[in-house]
Amino acid sequence: MNLLYSNDRRGEFPPSWYAATAHQAERCAPLRGEVRADVCVVGGGYTGLSAALHLAEAGFDVVLVEAHRAGFGASGRNGGQLGSAQRMDQEDLERLVGDADAARLWDLAEDAKALVKDLIARHAIDCDLKPGVATLGLSDGERRELHAHAAHLADRYEYDQIELLGAAQGHSLCPSPAYKGGYLDMGAAHLHPLNYALGLARAARAAGVRIFEETEVHHIEERTPATVRTDKGRVIAAHVILACNGYLSSLNRKVAARVMPINNFIAATEPLGDETAKVLTRDVAVADTKFVVNYFRLSADKRLLFGGGESYGYRFPADIAAKVRKPMAEIFPHLRDVKIDYAWGGTLGITMRRMPYLARVAPNILSASGYSGHGVGTATHAGQLMALAIQGQAEGFDTFSRVPALPFPGGPALRSPLLVLAMTWYALRDRLGV
Repeated sequence: MNLLYSNDRRGEFPPSWYAATAHQAERCAPLRGEVRADVCVVGGGYTGLSAALHLAEAGFDVVLVEAHRAGFGASGRNGGQLGSAQRMDQEDLERLVGDADAARLWDLAEDAKALVKDLIARHAIDCDLKPGVATLGLSDGERRELHAHAAHLADRYEYDQIELLGAAQGHSLCPSPAYKGGYLDMGAAHLHPLNYALGLARAARAAGVRIFEETEVHHIEERTPATVRTDKGRVIAAHVILACNGYLSSLNRKVAARVMPINNFIAATEPLGDETAKVLTRDVAVADTKFVVNYFRLSADKRLLFGGGESYGYRFPADIAAKVRKPMAEIFPHLRDVKIDYAWGGTLGITMRRMPYLARVAPNILSASGYSGHGVGTATHAGQLMALAIQGQAEGFDTFSRVPALPFPGGPALRSPLLVLAMTWYALRDRLGV
């Protein structure tokens, strides 16, 4: 079964609150016949749009092909959090790759946040960018661990954007009975993810990128130049960038072995009005310490946008609203019966260690994916890093490619069942608080 069409209509954004409030998007024609370019980018999310934009600004002739619409995938339907650091904690990275590369990865993560903010400012992208992401724990022990982590970032990396939250301070920010404090990172931010993606697409087109939508890639001939074959045409290009994340399917076996698609879900309640003070007292985003993380924030029209719950098959559940309502009610019991106006799912890519997988899969083919829920900044930055690598400046790309990337065990036939078993175990730990 093809993930591109398992849950979505061809060429249409999902019926999310983001789509309902998105700026008007120009529809680009499908590719028909043969075109030539310096670079062919496959995938129109943050990674592909950023790579295409940076390459075009550097003078390259770029073609971008997208099976649906630019911003269609996880880039247009995620939680909208621009987080700090890498998806893997710095302490774990230090143990995995050593202090030197861990420090480089910290700097690259800071570059990612700065890049997103710069792109938004430079291209006048209207996407409600606002500072502040809180991380909250569900026990006193988790609060202490979060405070120790913040202290490590301050001592080792001189990061001074974090405000520690004790139990009372955390409850003052987020009046949920579930949380016991944590920290608020004012160097992180949140935004409207689809409007950000659409802004990147407009900027890319203005820079000269030729974008072809509703153009599915079926096969890539790995030679020089490469040939990217689509349903009704082909692109011949000196370089190819794979920016497909969870939708890569069989285009490259090496990447597919290390990046697994999973589904995550978000609901938008009816506008809460004055009741927002019972959810958040500041306009910041929140993520918690559960392995299957809950994340939420308030929309511009005072809805709760709440993300929670995952699935590991091809199909989304029949009742997405019910899927999200369960964890939402655990965090906010008073919203147990609140009306849900929108509920949608998205497919993202994860890796074994939750670090992005950047690789040179052929001499003239680069790939970046597997952002594991940390993609707003990391994916945008990965696109820029691949653009720089094509220009011969590969230091940042090579730093990521040195991070050991384990294949999922069992191959395509067994990796999903094994992941379900692992996630079931972690979900049980979440419920037991261990």
